[in-house]
This record gives sequence, C-alpha cells and structure tokens, in this order.
Amino acid sequence: MKPLPVLIALAVTSFTLSSAQQTATSKPPAPGLRSSTSATSPDPNMPRPIAAHDTVFIEELTWLEVRDALRAGKTTVLIATGGVEMNGPYLATGKHNYVLRAATEAIARKLGNALVAPIVAFVPEGNIDPPTEHMRYPGTISLRPETYKLLLTDIAASLRAHGFEHIILIGDSGGNQTGMKEVAAELSARWAGGKTKIHFIPEFYNYPAVTQWLESKGIKQVDEGHHDDLAMEAMMLSVDPTTVRIKERIAAGKFSINGVPLQPVDKTIDLGKRIIDFRATATVEAIKKAIGK
Repeated sequence: MKPLPVLIALAVTSFTLSSAQQTATSKPPAPGLRSSTSATSPDPNMPRPIAAHDTVFIEELTWLEVRDALRAGKTTVLIATGGVEMNGPYLATGKHNYVLRAATEAIARKLGNALVAPIVAFVPEGNIDPPTEHMRYPGTISLRPETYKLLLTDIAASLRAHGFEHIILIGDSGGNQTGMKEVAAELSARWAGGKTKIHFIPEFYNYPAVTQWLESKGIKQVDEGHHDDLAMEAMMLSVDPTTVRIKERIAAGKFSINGVPLQPVDKTIDLGKRIIDFRATATVEAIKKAIGK
C-alpha cells in the first residue's frame, strides 16, 4: 500500500491535469468569432456600404435597404395570405403562395411606392382535430382563426413600428378573407388618429372577374370537379412549371384542365402572366381608391 503523502500527490496531480484539460476545452473563441454588442446593435443611421438590390420583397432586402426604401418614400406594404392545402390532383399544396409571389410583385411595382412582406403561408383551412374541410387531406396545414388573426396583427404592428404608412391586406383564398377584414377593422380602430392606416382589399380575390375575362378572350371551361381551373394553372405555370407537374401529365396524357389544353406551354405561361397583370391592375385601382389617391 502506498503511503498517504504519495496518494495525496497523485490526487493533486490528477486534479491539476483535469482542470487544465477543462480549461483548454472551455477556452472562449477568438474575439473575431464572437458577436459583439456593436455587431448586434449597429448604428441605425449607418451608411449603406453597397448599392441596393432591386427587389420588392422585404425578406430579400437587407435592413439597410428596407430603411432606405422607406426614406425614399416606399411607405406602402403588402401583407398577402395564401395557404397550404388540398388542391386538384395535379397542383402543389402551396398553390396560393406561388400565385401570390407573382401577383404581389406585380402590384408593388405598379404602385411604385410599395414593398411586400413575407407571404403568410399558413391560414385557416378547417378544424384540426377532428379534421374538417381541407384538413381531411394530407399536406394541409391549418391555423385556428384566432391564431391567424393574431399573426396578422403582429405582422402589421411590426411594419407600423418601422414606419410604413399604408398596410394592405390581400388574400388569394376564400377562407382568408374574414380574418383579414376583421383585423383591418380592429387595427383601424386601435390606430385611429395615427399616421399608419390599414386597408383590407377584397377586390384582389375576385376569381369570377377572371373567369369573365377569360370568356371575353373566347376561353370557356367545363367543370371537371377538381379544386383547380385554367386561371390557377396558367398563373402557376408562369411562376414555376413544376408545380403543375408538366412532364408527368404529358406522359399520362392529362395535360389539360376543365376541357382546355395547356399546350403549347409557352402560350399558357403567357396567359398566366396576362391574368396576373389583370388582377394586379384591378387591385392597384382598389388600393389607390382605399388610400384616397
């Protein structure tokens, strides 16, 4: 048996080595790798170091670009609601979100003084448990109406805090409309007398007008019983052709909708762009009327 002094010496040596190892492994990162206070709280008035990127989408802009856009007079902002839901057998579940990507850009550029908030992808789609409406089908994501309204309220309040003067609510799905209308009314009352105004624009969601426009061009559809139609497919084709499954449908001999062939593809894509322009023009007129311009 080792004498007590030896055991104590071994214990001290072991503790010292262990402490040294812990110190080595827990050494803080080099100063250049850490976030400093100045990095996370830069001067709000610092100059923008590079030219601004040309986009109307806030999520694609830097905070400096958003700041300077506001200072340059882009004080209108669009909040658009889409959805992730069951559609026809050929369309991606994010149908409305794809359409809004093109429509909101067209509206913002026609207005000339507007930016676009990130598209609100999740909306009420039916009861979750037990599932009703679109929630009966896989892939659908639903929000409770109160959650949806709170989400819109916080998004709008955030944009108001940054200095936007006109907040525009539009939606591409029928189930989105009531919540937007209610939020606009509630915030209008809450913000009464303030600089920021909020407007719900129901004119954007006017698919009967789109159908009439198509018929004026000699295009008539026959209802095939799908949650789908020519206007929707044409607009989606103009944004991302894969969302309507071109190759798969051509291979299966099903590249048509409601009795209307979708080939040639270029022609249908052009039709989609024209539909988006038609809707954007009508929406811009409604927005200008709402804000008194």
